[in-house]
Amino acid sequence: MDTALLFQPLKIGNVEIKNRISMSPMDIYGLSTSDGGFSERAIDYYVERAKGGVGLIITGLVKVENEIEPFYLPSDPCATYRPFHFIATASELTERVHAYGAKIFLQLTAGFGRVGSPSYIAGQPVAPSAVPNYWDPEVTCRELTTAEVETIVQKFGEAAKLAVKSGFDGIEIHALHEGYLLDQFAVAFFNKRTDKYGGDLKARLTFAIEILKEIKRCTGKDFPVQMRFSLKSFIKDWGQGGLPGEEFVERGRDLEEGLEVARILEQAGYDSLNADVGSYEGWYWPHPPGYQEHGCYLPYTTKLKQTVKIPVLVAGRLELPEIAVKALADEGADVVSLGRGLLADPYWPNKMLKHKLEDIRPCLGCYDGCLNREDLFKPLSCAVNPAAGRERQFEIQITPKPKKVLIAGGGIAGLEAARVAAIRGHQVTLYEKTAELGGHILEASVPSFKRDEIRLLQWYKSQLAELQVKIQMKQAVTPELIQAENPDVVFVATGSKPIKLMIPGIDKENVTTAVDLLLGRLQAGSSVAVVGGGLVGCETALWLAQAGKKVIIIESAQELMAAGQPVFHSKKKMLLDLLRLHQVDILTNSGVAEVLDQGVVVMNKQFQQKTVTVDTVVLAVGFTADNDLYRQLSASVPEIYAIGDAQAPRNIMHAIWSAYEVARNI
Repeated sequence: MDTALLFQPLKIGNVEIKNRISMSPMDIYGLSTSDGGFSERAIDYYVERAKGGVGLIITGLVKVENEIEPFYLPSDPCATYRPFHFIATASELTERVHAYGAKIFLQLTAGFGRVGSPSYIAGQPVAPSAVPNYWDPEVTCRELTTAEVETIVQKFGEAAKLAVKSGFDGIEIHALHEGYLLDQFAVAFFNKRTDKYGGDLKARLTFAIEILKEIKRCTGKDFPVQMRFSLKSFIKDWGQGGLPGEEFVERGRDLEEGLEVARILEQAGYDSLNADVGSYEGWYWPHPPGYQEHGCYLPYTTKLKQTVKIPVLVAGRLELPEIAVKALADEGADVVSLGRGLLADPYWPNKMLKHKLEDIRPCLGCYDGCLNREDLFKPLSCAVNPAAGRERQFEIQITPKPKKVLIAGGGIAGLEAARVAAIRGHQVTLYEKTAELGGHILEASVPSFKRDEIRLLQWYKSQLAELQVKIQMKQAVTPELIQAENPDVVFVATGSKPIKLMIPGIDKENVTTAVDLLLGRLQAGSSVAVVGGGLVGCETALWLAQAGKKVIIIESAQELMAAGQPVFHSKKKMLLDLLRLHQVDILTNSGVAEVLDQGVVVMNKQFQQKTVTVDTVVLAVGFTADNDLYRQLSASVPEIYAIGDAQAPRNIMHAIWSAYEVARNI
């Protein structure tokens, strides 16, 4: 693969970027200070990506004011809240980033508007017009006055001056993208104003153009200003998004209007466009989960590249090396923009430059460690890279006292424990009782939309081979083996087993588990009942429906994916929409009372029964820890740890994080 295209310099305005790789703007929730600046953790986080070889870093959003749309602090930085504090923290950030030859743009936001969560906003949400709040449609947003919009424009100028003083190389405007406040002004579906900020398309872009003019007035015409920009909204109706390939009437910005917006922005003087597609209604576009194709924006941005002459930055799951190179070669982008790919592996650019592609740790598109943590009021990190967002605190250090480490289980938790312990310098042996490494990854990666999981397994195999970790296959760990080997430390990573329901007929031949079905141990008939509407059940149902099966999900809770580990909004929303598109029937508030030869008897909360006729019954009601070995050894082994599912069945993030936490400290 010829990666040379990625490492050609280019200019945005008068600023030269050393390569064609940028870090996408991502919210740094939990990494800002209560005075609106960048914390030490935030600085370390960005510097690590600069060390990794990225050419341009675009910060997460920074507010230009906190009075018209007040947020609870600390949530996101705010440049004008405590200006001297902002300069002090931001200048340290830019100085350190510049030391590695990277450039850094400050992303400034006009606000969230109707998509602002009541959890973050201290007061009534605002918007261009009196429209429903996205998260709580019962709440009507307050229409901003003309004077308030003009004040926000002025605040952009003030924030831009602070950006220059802090050493930033340019500014990105957040955003005519994703349905945030500035985008709401540009889209007729949300903007019903009659003042200068409403009307036809050019009038609706007045806000965006006034911001540009004010920044250039305050910083000079040569200071680059780039727009975060969505070419198409994918809005079917209030709260409803459009799926890939689905036919629907666009209620937001269609592609034709998007290209016209791009022409207007270029003519107005914007120096570059950071392009994607989507909105909160179709949130699985600007935040694409694993169900989206890699490079999902390229069909749209290729047309944008044919429309404008200014540089176009593009994201959209471009972390696969071949997709990133293709994006540049096929003129779908001038710059490849990586977000979660650089969370998973900050050294993606340097590894590409050195052609060490097998060393790139893959992103799973899961959101469990990044945006999902923001929703839970937890700091930004990454499911597969626990050190993301806490680089200094979680650095792996060589141990002065190497130990003999034995790991029981070759699932993801065991593999991560082996990797980290070996990096630290311990003598590691991993035992796996089956013929394959991977644990639950093996069945989880079967559906085509889960192939990133198998990439993660391949990465672990490559890393352990390079670290020369001793691996014993087809050998179970027993108390006798422990006694013979006499290790200093034992990790029990024996995983989990599917829960089996205790109901009449459960042992019939037409009953299987999602694990056995995905592994091909049983073939499903033409009609299938999936019992359990958690993430595993829903993904299994989608996989079956995509294979042409008639599927029904039976779930005891009021809605799907309500129990267990929280599923990120865009991932959950897309999975539900895909189940609808593939005509999967859903029966909630119901459980299975009995399994029949040709179906199941279902009982609802009111104890009403009905028979559902299907060929195959698939159980996906969760997992229970397989911790018998830990119980046997815990009283006799001085230093022993249960990690991953053997501790508590959760998800890949928990498996990796629990292993990393213990292994880096033994």
